[in-house]
Amino acid sequence: MEGSVQEFDGSAFRECFSLSWRNPYVLRLAFSAGIGGLLFGYDTGVISGALLYIRDDFRSVDKNTWLQEMIVSMAVAGAIIGAAIGGWANDRYGRRTSILVADFLFFVGAVVMASAMGPVQLVVGRVFVGLGVGMASMTSPLYISEASPARIRGALVSTNGFLITGGQFLSYLINLAFTKAPGTWRWMLGIAGLPAVVQFFLMLYLPESPRWLYRKGREEEAEAILRKIYSAEEVEREMEELKESVEAEARERGSSEKVGLVTLLRTATVRRGLVAGVGLQVFQQLVGINTVMYYSPTIVQLAGFASNQTALALSLVTSGLNALGSVVSIYFIDRTGRRKLLVISLAGVILSLGVLSAVFHETTTHSPAVGAAETRHFDGSFTCPDYRSSAALTTVGFWDCTRCLKAESTECGFCASGAGKLLAGACLVSNTTLRDACHGEGRLWYTRGCPSRYGWLALVGLALYIIFFSPGMGTVPWIVNSEIYPLRHRGVCGGVAATANWASNLAVAQSFLSLTEAIGPSWTFLIFGGLSVAALAFVLVCVPETKGLPIEEVERMLERRELRLRFWAKRHRDHDGGAVKTGGV
Repeated sequence: MEGSVQEFDGSAFRECFSLSWRNPYVLRLAFSAGIGGLLFGYDTGVISGALLYIRDDFRSVDKNTWLQEMIVSMAVAGAIIGAAIGGWANDRYGRRTSILVADFLFFVGAVVMASAMGPVQLVVGRVFVGLGVGMASMTSPLYISEASPARIRGALVSTNGFLITGGQFLSYLINLAFTKAPGTWRWMLGIAGLPAVVQFFLMLYLPESPRWLYRKGREEEAEAILRKIYSAEEVEREMEELKESVEAEARERGSSEKVGLVTLLRTATVRRGLVAGVGLQVFQQLVGINTVMYYSPTIVQLAGFASNQTALALSLVTSGLNALGSVVSIYFIDRTGRRKLLVISLAGVILSLGVLSAVFHETTTHSPAVGAAETRHFDGSFTCPDYRSSAALTTVGFWDCTRCLKAESTECGFCASGAGKLLAGACLVSNTTLRDACHGEGRLWYTRGCPSRYGWLALVGLALYIIFFSPGMGTVPWIVNSEIYPLRHRGVCGGVAATANWASNLAVAQSFLSLTEAIGPSWTFLIFGGLSVAALAFVLVCVPETKGLPIEEVERMLERRELRLRFWAKRHRDHDGGAVKTGGV
């Protein structure tokens, strides 16, 4: 798979640090554009903690699982539209302009959400934020990729992934910081407007992508920017490769301003790139990452940790590991290669989801019993109606916390025993009065998960999941999509791939809570495990290695390859420079 890649001494990770001394201009471009990733991460992560307090403020939200999913997933729905528009805008108006528009949308969404007087306004604000996220998700890595030297391109694009996970980590810190502040979730959601303003002004003073400029016939501007990025010798080679790419476009059909998806699919090079790029983006979501990022505090509560503050603090650990994994990716992406990282990542994800499925099976099947004496300790009018009916029919013996929380006639909660949360507790009507009464006696109150001796294992499973996911499946799909498409189709194809990512994201985000209610968290994580196995098979069959290749060379690589049953077939050049085909690897 890496036979056509020229190896180099040392790692791109070290070279990135060296570059900060030799040519800080490149890092300035990468980190300024990468603020879009920070906003992407913050706005997708902050809702997980804000939702806990939105449910407390709006009773209609607390009682409606579908509405909770709607508040979370409307940002994803907006991102689908934003990614689709972003692909067109990137080719028509440029990468820099698209980032500026995304910043404006981020700011508007933050203001609307912070001032929301009800769920409807929250949903509207989330749509605006989603539009910005969709545009930024495919534009930021594309801009960085096109303004980066090939030897360290993967590492620099990984900084965007690091800023995404850093934004998610920051969102959890902000959530914790404002848990006691008046307005809680308003501060959590509104503060995202600040980095949007910062990036907007930074991007005003940065240039457009040199490769986009060249393709638009602005060769002198493109060359001037490339001279700030490359040495004189490298600039000449880059300009020649850009010229070849544009000439190839002219030979194909004269212009690429108007291009349909059907036309793209008829081109073998583009089709092979789309198979790999779109497939990776879809599987990135179907392995379940955003169930962790959007609902991490909820998952922690399902594992038996009742307090909002405790759930947020424990979720902060998983978010921090996610950011750490992005740093690992920066080190290995240009050293190990994209494909190997994906395989290692998915193998670990499959193992982690197996652990989570087993833990939640034990948690839900071995929850504390409901005790008649404990329940009678409270006013009889507060007893859960379903439990009272069962008691009257003398079938109360098999009631436990899990059954109490699944009561159908009225929403019920479980007040743990004061002598120990694993002992028999009370099954009561779920409302603020009963919650406060339970807390007043020093007991824990549960409405979304039950006390369990295995809860800490769920945290281990979540941690393992993030440790394996982040360096590979977390960053590599975006890197591959920023470098696998021909220059003339990069905006459109990147938009298609990003749209597929967000559509898959929406399907997962909108169904997770409903799935956990319908079939339980154990089976839900088992489904994600099965999808992860399918993702691993896809990577082994369909994803080529692009490590260390100049962007224009990736196109030539795809032209020389055919999709085989197992891997991409290799071609080795003979002594006369011709291509000699070999078998699949």
